[in-house]
Amino acid sequence: MQLTTRQRRSLDAICDTFCPAEDGLPSATELGVPDVVLGFVARDPRRGPRRELSQLLSLWDSAPLTALGGGGLKRFSALGRRQREQVLLSWCDSRLPQRRAAFHALRRASLTAYYGIPGRDGAKNPVWEQLGYPGPPGPPSNPPAKQLTPLTIGASTTLDCDVCIVGSGAGGGVAAAVLSEAGLDVVVLERGGYYDDADFDGAELSSFERLYSGSPGTTHDGSVGLVAGSCLGGGTVVNFSTSFRTPDDVRAEWAAQGIPAFASEEYTASLDAVNVRLGVNQEHNDPSKREQLLRDACIKLGWHVDAMPRNVTGACDQGRDCGFCGYGCRRGAKQSTAKTWLKDAQGAQARLVVGVAVERVTIVDGAARGVEAVTDAGHRLTVRSRAVVSACGALHTPALLKRSGLTNPNVGRHLKVHPVTAVWGIYDEEVRPWEGVMQALYSDRHRNLHDGYGLKYETAAGHPSLNVGYMPWRGAHDHYQLMQAMSHTCVFGILLRDRDGGEVRIDRDGEPVVRYRLSDYDRRHLRVGIEGAAEMHEAAGAQRIFSSQSEWVAYDPGRAGSGRGSRAHFMRDVDACGYEPGKIQLGSFHLMGSARMGGSPATSACDPNAQTWDVSDLYVLDGSAFPSASGVNPQISIQAIAHMGARALAARLT
Repeated sequence: MQLTTRQRRSLDAICDTFCPAEDGLPSATELGVPDVVLGFVARDPRRGPRRELSQLLSLWDSAPLTALGGGGLKRFSALGRRQREQVLLSWCDSRLPQRRAAFHALRRASLTAYYGIPGRDGAKNPVWEQLGYPGPPGPPSNPPAKQLTPLTIGASTTLDCDVCIVGSGAGGGVAAAVLSEAGLDVVVLERGGYYDDADFDGAELSSFERLYSGSPGTTHDGSVGLVAGSCLGGGTVVNFSTSFRTPDDVRAEWAAQGIPAFASEEYTASLDAVNVRLGVNQEHNDPSKREQLLRDACIKLGWHVDAMPRNVTGACDQGRDCGFCGYGCRRGAKQSTAKTWLKDAQGAQARLVVGVAVERVTIVDGAARGVEAVTDAGHRLTVRSRAVVSACGALHTPALLKRSGLTNPNVGRHLKVHPVTAVWGIYDEEVRPWEGVMQALYSDRHRNLHDGYGLKYETAAGHPSLNVGYMPWRGAHDHYQLMQAMSHTCVFGILLRDRDGGEVRIDRDGEPVVRYRLSDYDRRHLRVGIEGAAEMHEAAGAQRIFSSQSEWVAYDPGRAGSGRGSRAHFMRDVDACGYEPGKIQLGSFHLMGSARMGGSPATSACDPNAQTWDVSDLYVLDGSAFPSASGVNPQISIQAIAHMGARALAARLT
């Protein structure tokens, strides 16, 4: 993205307002943050966000726009630092959701780049020392050789097979193994690249670029950040290894929606097979300081607490390396599909292709007969097959189906995202939140608030670029102070089982656009979680507690005077700030339900066998197929659905 002089001046001034030089810290422009921000934009294949940013930067450094933000009749770049902060905060606190969305997009990009960028010439970012953050551990020494060998596509190519699978994560990896081991010829197409132990250095920005999807990064209004893996093995390479089975009450709910197999021994057998292949266990759950605080709080309050089931082997160190596992497991302990099912599939002669964008499914006489795709190098790839499995995730599967001409109105609807927010506690003792098992313990205290819907309390390893997505920014100095307290900060996350969902549409380029807003029903549950997490921090001994809202909403437990140290006053401030888009920071790591299975085409996109109602021989075997939100980290449910569905497909095709 090429900027004019005026646009570049605007971007530099914005980044330096979020992250100015202060107390020995470099400014954003000194670290090269604006170029990183432009790199974020360049990764998004959609033209709309680039056009919107270009328009905003063209107008930003003008007197009328500054005056609109209360800065007087001067250019933004000519204002003093405090005045520039007030202009930005006027956007943050605006009544217009579009202005709030623009503020948060600029905030997230600037702060993520500032705290994630390495120093010049391979040195550490000088900001990390101020935070007490050690920085990434670097690549492992003597890593094993890569075990997978993707095909190289060096020219326009046509491949013939029995089944073409689009996506290689929790769904696609399992389907590839089951189908190829049944004797079928399988081709797996993956949008991302192939990375393994030697590539996992723990660096935040480069890991985001290589291992995660660049688009869409948020819902259309910026209210929910969206995180999804994009590499060979998909989200299983970067997830936190949490491995819950589908809860029995959720299975019964799904069965009642017209898919009786979910209540059957057939699905139980698939859950068992997945757990065995991944080596799921509860023996690698050494609690870090974060987890100890969660455990101690739950015990003191008399709340439920238990160990996470995790798909890791004995190579898991449960220490410093473990905290960087969201950027790939350097020790090879996490049993991703790249380590398990895809290895099995390749052993059964399945062919793997990476760096491929699938444009559409080829449909002949109402049946799927392959796909059309293009490689990163621009080569055309045609795959001809007897069946197609879409397993590219709950954002890209409905987009692919829509691009391919499917007209069932349920394609793209019923999206569930398990929205997550965070409540923070600052402690006297050092927490070092970036260390230890990504997730070792959890609490189901409020799992069932109403009709099986509620929330989970979890914590996770926190790194600077991850934390800033949820922390409020009310000025650079105050934000620096929050970040400098990071080594003493612990986050309790609220993972909501959302009942009322959103929708995936496609733009003019055929790329997914996500529309999602919390319903009043789900918002009430979120509020319970915020108060519950604050209560846990109190019980654990936090000295200061604050929310992830756009305003500064905080209290110091036990502080004397006018109730300002009370949780009740904190919750009044939470309610006053509100839960509208741009008022509270929400993220999603679990995307589900956007091409769901069901008993009727009037209510679902796929039949009880996960075949689309519109097109025969076209199957959805990923999180898109969930009839509703799982309420637990979904990787085991996705893999079990893929296992059960692929077994049925193999029986039919053989």
